Amino acid sequence: MEPTQTSFFQALNIPTKITRGQIEIVQDVPLIKEGDKVGASEANLLARLNIRPFFYGLKLRNVYDEGSVYAPHILDLGDALLVKFANGVRNVAAASLAIGYPTLASVPHSIVRGYKNVAAVALQAAEGGYESDLVKKLKSAASAAPASAAPAAAKGGAAAAAPKKEEKKPEPEEEEDPEDGGFGLFD
Repeated sequence: MEPTQTSFFQALNIPTKITRGQIEIVQDVPLIKEGDKVGASEANLLARLNIRPFFYGLKLRNVYDEGSVYAPHILDLGDALLVKFANGVRNVAAASLAIGYPTLASVPHSIVRGYKNVAAVALQAAEGGYESDLVKKLKSAASAAPASAAPAAAKGGAAAAAPKKEEKKPEPEEEEDPEDGGFGLFD
């Protein structure tokens, strides 16, 4: 504010000084405490300083639901409950996948596993000369993948996506079982 406004601050008992042609408030001054009513002078000062510290909203006192009345803190679920729920869904999906029983939690994982299997079959067939536009796109996507993930994806399937504790040297192609073509149906 410009120096001619010092009388306004003096009327509110706010210590000020003039620095470089501007009014400077010397020390912090508590104007309003939470729960106090805002007077006209406080509202005018906050408006001149372009400060809007007000929050408008509803404060729940009680919740009424089908004849029951309870405190609103019961509705505060928090992050801990959401984490526990996510862990429960993850456990249901893992158990469903382990026993082969489809549930809403396990179906997305089954679809992804099926896609990986189909992609592995398509890539293996492309090596034998059966190639389409979709297989070309799949190959380009596999080549664009990080170097550590590309060999695993090329060998195919969900088993390749699982992290391995030990690195094994790939076996030469001559040693593969000629009946299954080097890959299993559900790898």
